[in-house]
Amino acid sequence: MKSIALREIKSFFGSPIGYLVIAIFLLLNGLFLWVFDGEYNILQSGFADLSPFFTLSPWILIFLIPAVTMRSFSDEKKQGTIELLLTKPLSIWQVVNGKFLGAFLLIVIAIIPTLIYVYVISSLGIPEGNIDMGSIMGSYFGLLFLVAAYTSIGIFTSTLSENQIVSFILSVFLCFFFYYGFEGMTTIIKSQSDVIARFGMDYHFKSMARGVIDTRDVIYFITVSVLFLSLTVFNLKSLKS
Repeated sequence: MKSIALREIKSFFGSPIGYLVIAIFLLLNGLFLWVFDGEYNILQSGFADLSPFFTLSPWILIFLIPAVTMRSFSDEKKQGTIELLLTKPLSIWQVVNGKFLGAFLLIVIAIIPTLIYVYVISSLGIPEGNIDMGSIMGSYFGLLFLVAAYTSIGIFTSTLSENQIVSFILSVFLCFFFYYGFEGMTTIIKSQSDVIARFGMDYHFKSMARGVIDTRDVIYFITVSVLFLSLTVFNLKSLKS
C-alpha cells in the first residue's frame, strides 16, 4: 500500500498536476477571501472569522478532488496496465487504499498553507487573538473528513470508465449530491427535513464546524469513505475475474 501511495504522490509531483491543484486551490480561496468583493471577503465582513473559508472550500474541492482522482484507475484501464497492477503481490484493498492515500495526501498538502489564514485572522482580531479556535480546529477536522469522503467517491468513479472526463463528471455529480443534494431535498420534502438532512455531508460538516467533534459525524464520514472504497474493490474484483 505504501509503495502505491508513494508512486501516486511521485506521479502527481512528477507532472504539473500536483502543483496545479495546490496553486488553483490556494489561488481561488485567496481571491474570494481577500480580493474579490462579496459575501466571502473576510476583510469586508468586519469579523475575525474563518467561516467564509470553510463555506467556500467544500465547493472548490467538489471540482478539484475529482480532477485529481479521475485518472486513478481510468488511466490504468485505458493504458492496459490495470491487469498488471492487480497481479502485484498486494491485495486489491491495499491497491485501492494506496491510490486513496496518495490522492488524499495531495489535497492535505494543498490545505496546509491555509493555516496561515488562522494567524492573519488572529492578528486582525480586536483584541489581537480574539478568535474562536475551537470552531476553527473543528472545521479543519471536518474538512479533512470531507476530503476523505470526496476522494473515496473519486476513486470509485475512476473504476467505472476508462474515459477520465466521464469519471470526472460522475465524481462531481456524486460529490455534489452527497454534499448538498440531501439538504436540497429538504426544501421539497419538509415533513422529514431533519432526517433527510442527516444523510448529507453538509449537515455533518457544519456540525463539526461548531467546534465539538461528535462521534456520529466522524462515523458518518468514515462510513461514506469505506462504502465507496468497498464499491471500488468490488468493481476491481469483477475486472480481475
